[in-house]
Amino acid sequence: MGPTRRPQGRWSAIHKFLVHNEGDDVGVATEDIDVGDAVVGIFMDTGGEVGITARGAVPLSHKIAVRALKRGDEVTEYGTRVGIATGDIEVGDYVHTHNIRSARW
Repeated sequence: MGPTRRPQGRWSAIHKFLVHNEGDDVGVATEDIDVGDAVVGIFMDTGGEVGITARGAVPLSHKIAVRALKRGDEVTEYGTRVGIATGDIEVGDYVHTHNIRSARW
């Protein structure tokens, strides 16, 4: 199941992650997220919100997928390609060196 988009200001939930740009594939955890947590993030460029369920534990300041990606897909953060998926990534997955590689090399 994909992310649920919520209009700005309609939820009073505390945001557990930030997504820099609406088109980004990942958000950054603002606190530890546990497996199975239903969490809400905010798009910093538009103020919109996105709700997802964590499929893996995501430590503070690490990435969580807000879009499903296939192996070989580019991973976008800050509106820029930051990595390449080394395997399929589902919405809510913990995104780190085990499932992406740097786009720099």
